[in-house]
Amino acid sequence: MAQPLTYLLDTNVWLERLLDQDRADEVRQLLETVPSDRLLITDFSFHSIGLILLRLERSEALLSFARDLFTDNSVRLLALEPDDMERLITVASDYRLDFDDAYQYVAAERNGVPLVSFDGDFDDTELGRLTPREAIARQEDQE
Repeated sequence: MAQPLTYLLDTNVWLERLLDQDRADEVRQLLETVPSDRLLITDFSFHSIGLILLRLERSEALLSFARDLFTDNSVRLLALEPDDMERLITVASDYRLDFDDAYQYVAAERNGVPLVSFDGDFDDTELGRLTPREAIARQEDQE
């Protein structure tokens, strides 16, 4: 039997659903298809989402999001260590990524998992990315 697939979801994937944007249903389907213990979020994404939701005066949405991920489900939180900054800077320079994209890239790389994102900046990297729809297809192929 194949090893179960685990995915790192980029900030924009979570926000798509939280802010009920155009592709929110695609993200909803992903979250319903992939077990929560196979989903990862970086601390950077989590804190960025917190900043955005508080700026939008949606503190209840932030509390609900935190409970949903970590209390009611078992989404895992990833963090880079200070020693990872050298790799982050190299990735940012090599692929012309900004800090947040390089952070996601290095977290996915360090943990050997695919990165799920709507951001095309990852398309020209060695790691690449999956859209939520592509991750759903991979998950269904494995089952």
